[in-house]
Amino acid sequence: MAVAYDLEGQKRAYKRWAPYYDRVYHKLLADAHAKTALTAAKSGPDILEIGVGTGLVLPWYPEGARVIGVDLSFHMLERARDKMLSGAAPQTRLVAAMDACRLGFADESFDAVAVPFVITLVPDPEAALDEAMRVLKPGGAIVISSKLGYDTGAMAKIEEWVAPLMKKVGWSSAFRIARIKAWAEARGDVEVTEIAPLFPAGWFKLMRLVKRN
Repeated sequence: MAVAYDLEGQKRAYKRWAPYYDRVYHKLLADAHAKTALTAAKSGPDILEIGVGTGLVLPWYPEGARVIGVDLSFHMLERARDKMLSGAAPQTRLVAAMDACRLGFADESFDAVAVPFVITLVPDPEAALDEAMRVLKPGGAIVISSKLGYDTGAMAKIEEWVAPLMKKVGWSSAFRIARIKAWAEARGDVEVTEIAPLFPAGWFKLMRLVKRN
């Protein structure tokens, strides 16, 4: 049975968070943001960032990149736009309100699609990834950074142990790496080429998925 998705409720939550988001997450996620941007840029200059939020990743894209950022929240986007207009994110060409599952771009428009800290929040992650694949050029990469739980091993047990504490700050290990792997295997036209730990202590992960030619 499909779970009802409270779109307006999520927008209200983003509105409340917008004034404080940068202060809370700027330093904590800096390592993840930098590596997400630089990994995406390895695939080429034309980059789409899904879930751009307040634009914390935008300043990390290297010179020569041409970045478009989309997000569900107008209030978050206002702060991303301020970074773009102030010159703090010179590689940014546009920020726009858009649903990750209904992107308003032509097929094969981007060299890379960055998905920082949003894949576990969208109501249908597989549909969002399908849409990312649609707008991605062959040979391009989807770069995901998020709180992704390990499937097995010691870290999986540690994550399970601290899950109640992490839930209180809005993070969960319930979304597993295996879910993205299963999506990739079911499609058959995309390959997981990298899974890397991120600060702090590998709690966050970076995944790179390449669209086959």
